[in-house]
Amino acid sequence: MAIEIKKSKKLIDYDVALKFLEKRVEDVINGKESELLWILEHKPIFTAGTSSKENEILNKTISVSKTSRGGKITYHGPGQKVVYFVLNLNERGKDIKKLIKHIENCIIKILKEYGIKSFNDKKNIGIWVDINGKVNKVAAIGIKVKRWVAFHGFSINISNNLKVYKNIVPCGIYNKGITNLYSVKKNNYKYINQKIINNFLRVFK
Repeated sequence: MAIEIKKSKKLIDYDVALKFLEKRVEDVINGKESELLWILEHKPIFTAGTSSKENEILNKTISVSKTSRGGKITYHGPGQKVVYFVLNLNERGKDIKKLIKHIENCIIKILKEYGIKSFNDKKNIGIWVDINGKVNKVAAIGIKVKRWVAFHGFSINISNNLKVYKNIVPCGIYNKGITNLYSVKKNNYKYINQKIINNFLRVFK
């Protein structure tokens, strides 16, 4: 199945991306468009998924945008790769758990290419790294499914500002931290887009 690859160099407004995604979902459902993989970075924004709670906003002065994806509250901004997709599960098997497992494996393989060992957590969705015995989240996953077309996606923290996470309870998890790849291992992550594409297409042929 053909997957269109879209890469944005400029920072994208969250609302603009969401409208584009939702239109694409309708077009895939109606057989008008192909599946999509879109890599971008957002302008700074806090977003709240469908299972988020008000008490997870620690700083009441920040604005939080409600979104249709699953999950809790998170932050998007420069230095974080957001990887959106639109995948037709009618053609790929109607199995949400399998989809999430594929996405987790995709992220783990991307990080492995940089010599970073990461892992999933059955209790807490996302990808984690162990730094001197302290477990930190480095990638988040949030998905919505409409008529068996899956969309939204995942994000990988590369060199983003980690201080902003103090305003929220990231992903609703109190006892674990948030990190980025540059904090784990100083490296040149300039070409990570291509590694994301390569690994995604290997998993979702």
